[in-house]
Amino acid sequence: MDREQPAASTTARIPTGILAGTRAAGIRRFLGVPYAAPPVGRNRFAVPQPVEPWEGVRDATRRGPSAPHKVGEFPQLDVKSLVGDGGERGDDYLTLNVWAPEDASGAPVMVFIHGGGYVTGNKDAPVHDGSAFARAGVVCIAINYRLGIEGFLPIPGIPTNLGLRDMLAALRWVQDNVAAFGGDPGNVTVFGESAGAMAIANLLGSPLAKGLFRRAIVQSGHGAMVREIPVARRLVAKLAKLLRIPATAEGFASVPFDKAWAAMEKVSKPWPGIDLRDARGHEPVFGISRFIPVVGDDVLPEPTLRALEKGAGAEVELLIGTNADEMNLYFVPTRVRDRIPGFLARWVVGKSHPDARGVLRAYGLGAPGRKAGVAMTEAMTDLVFRWPARQFAAAHRGATHMYEFDWHSPACGGQLGAAHAMEMPFVFNTLAAATGPLGICGEAPPQDLADRIQALWVGFARDGSLPWPEFDGDSRRVHLLHADRTIVEPVMPAAAFLPA
Repeated sequence: MDREQPAASTTARIPTGILAGTRAAGIRRFLGVPYAAPPVGRNRFAVPQPVEPWEGVRDATRRGPSAPHKVGEFPQLDVKSLVGDGGERGDDYLTLNVWAPEDASGAPVMVFIHGGGYVTGNKDAPVHDGSAFARAGVVCIAINYRLGIEGFLPIPGIPTNLGLRDMLAALRWVQDNVAAFGGDPGNVTVFGESAGAMAIANLLGSPLAKGLFRRAIVQSGHGAMVREIPVARRLVAKLAKLLRIPATAEGFASVPFDKAWAAMEKVSKPWPGIDLRDARGHEPVFGISRFIPVVGDDVLPEPTLRALEKGAGAEVELLIGTNADEMNLYFVPTRVRDRIPGFLARWVVGKSHPDARGVLRAYGLGAPGRKAGVAMTEAMTDLVFRWPARQFAAAHRGATHMYEFDWHSPACGGQLGAAHAMEMPFVFNTLAAATGPLGICGEAPPQDLADRIQALWVGFARDGSLPWPEFDGDSRRVHLLHADRTIVEPVMPAAAFLPA
């Protein structure tokens, strides 16, 4: 909220009723606006249901509840600026926030989908504040969606991919309602980071998303983090066994949140005795999250890359990119990168890849002076994020641009680098939320870079324009955001170790 002047009240009328928000410094804000009915009771494991119209004026000045989750501590860093503090408990959490220019009319619309491994995060994390986008002339919207068991566990007898179905419901709400806030429903860009980006990448291949957005920005994501339903059902069985319940909606509905969360944490450890590798011996998430979308239903009838190669999503203009040092977020603050021995690095990679020894050798393990943890971190950065994003970009049949976020944070004694999520405060131009002794950006990050990156995102959302050439699998042109130059990128060693 801008502090230069006190906020005044403002209203918006949408089909379900009148909303009362706030207005300050040329920006209208409406928080906690419902796009679907609360997912409780009979709706807990149902497809998103319509919002009941309300009488009078609904307060839209509070963010409201989040999907149930917890946020743990992270060594050396305050990650709550990125994922929030766990949010408020409550039932009515299928909601969204709107930031709109006060005089908006036919403005471009940007809809943000948060990350968090499909188990944590919400629309209200400090770096997700959309005020700077509104100041730039964009109607910015950030959404919640169901997480974990409710959103991404394919329990027999219930609809699959409920978290993705929530996102689709929110995008349909945007089509029906955004004009009331001055937005153009024909000019919608959906953007997201990490799990949110993975979800958007999958929606590009979904027949249910056709016509809901014109452009997509995929930040540290791609379409390969999905599981076939039979493989994901192993997770259902394991959780049901841990919780001592039948593997049904009724069984899972009988478990209180804290008990369910403890079981989710247990199966998320690298040693719970559950094998989620596919028939080729690959675990597509490399242990980062057990809860991901499944393929083989009406939302994702086939693997996303296959759908893209057939032309799905070709009408959507795509901006996709990664960070240069993605896995540093996980391995630098924990000191794993500095301390892990070679045999344990092979074990970690081997949990998800059938040729861990070959992977690590390709990234220098065994070379004089080469630390095992550095080889593992660089290999997993490419295996988990960078190379699959390039595969996705090459498969997309429409206009595609690729970036690399290459600014190196001084946090963690200068070792954090261009880690996962580092681009977020630059994209939203919310550097203050991630700056300080424990901030991921360290002290005094470059404001001019945030201004420039957000301007690129806004320009793309406005009309699809970007000041560098498109990407294709042959020319491989990638724009380095900090260096502000376009390179022809070589093929990564990871290309030899991932399915084509």
